[in-house]
Amino acid sequence: MWKILKYSTYDLLRSRWAYLYLGFFLLFTAGFLYLTGDVGKVVISLMNVILILCPLIATMFGIMYHYNSREFTELLLAQPIRRTSIFWGQFLGLAIALSTSLVLGIGIPFLLYGITHDPAIWQFMILLLNGVVLTFIFSGLAFWIGLRNDNRIRGFGLAILLWLVMAVLYDGVFLLCLIVFREYPLDSFSLFATVFNPVDLSRIMILLKLDISALMGYTGAVFQKFFGNGWGILLSTLSLLAWIAIPVAGIRYTALRKDF
Repeated sequence: MWKILKYSTYDLLRSRWAYLYLGFFLLFTAGFLYLTGDVGKVVISLMNVILILCPLIATMFGIMYHYNSREFTELLLAQPIRRTSIFWGQFLGLAIALSTSLVLGIGIPFLLYGITHDPAIWQFMILLLNGVVLTFIFSGLAFWIGLRNDNRIRGFGLAILLWLVMAVLYDGVFLLCLIVFREYPLDSFSLFATVFNPVDLSRIMILLKLDISALMGYTGAVFQKFFGNGWGILLSTLSLLAWIAIPVAGIRYTALRKDF
């Protein structure tokens, strides 16, 4: 698995798309730091970009990489190699390559700016960590979708639909429920619904670290009370790890039972 992982990572890091991904975040972060000079404002701006762009890029890269490496995968399957080693190695190589581009693209401008001596370094670390976690989650989900669907059009459609639901539609339905049932106590529902969407959960964790949850009104106070303590932080961390484990387990289940 480690050999496949190293090959996949190296192959993707040489891709021009990886350089474009790195270059976008490099220029975007450097431009914002130059224009504002305020790390807190830059983190908020990057948060909005990362929560939308990282899942989208990870989803598209995941599904494209699976289908484009189909012939190479079939060659590996003909060798005395465990199926789980092949697909886990490819998935981890994809996620690590995208995460490396993200970390370098955001990290280099902040390091040059002197983030190591800035009190906002923990806000920056939370932002970067959530970006990496979202990359692993959506890369795995997209890879799993591709593995389950031999039809490329259907696979691409399901992958885009997954991103659309998680990043856009979920928030709309959530807000609509809060408006329609505003006369009822929705504290538990809000917390429950947030945990079941990694994008929303990452957003809440970053906002709480920025200490601007008061701008969210009563809902922000509920999130601050729950996610701001030790048990809340532990639950949110375990929830994000579970979102990574779901596609990993799904890839293993599908790989062992799929007839190639």
